[in-house]
Amino acid sequence: MARVKGAINARKKHKKVLKLAKGYYGRRSKTFKTANETVIRSMRNAYIGRKLKKRDFRRLWIVRINAAARMNGMSYSKLMNGLKVAGIDMNRKMLSEIAINDPKAFTNIVEVAKKSLNIQ
Repeated sequence: MARVKGAINARKKHKKVLKLAKGYYGRRSKTFKTANETVIRSMRNAYIGRKLKKRDFRRLWIVRINAAARMNGMSYSKLMNGLKVAGIDMNRKMLSEIAINDPKAFTNIVEVAKKSLNIQ
């Protein structure tokens, strides 16, 4: 059986990691060992960041909806409950966009929610 040498595959692996580490400071971009540690950590943080991004945007939308709802005399939780009772199925992203870009339409949505909850 022929002897298999690992140099070619090792070189490919090292080049791939060093390419990902391009732009890192000092030794982190030059030597494989430190670059590999840094790349692994950065990939983990990027993965976590993609999950946090969704959470952060949802929080932002809720804050915006709450602010607009309070300007119309209603709290966020009552607004969402009123929309649910009224059968209006609109996601928070769209509600926040309407609250920012079209306040009159948002006021109409709040009125529908108030009617469904019988609030004057």
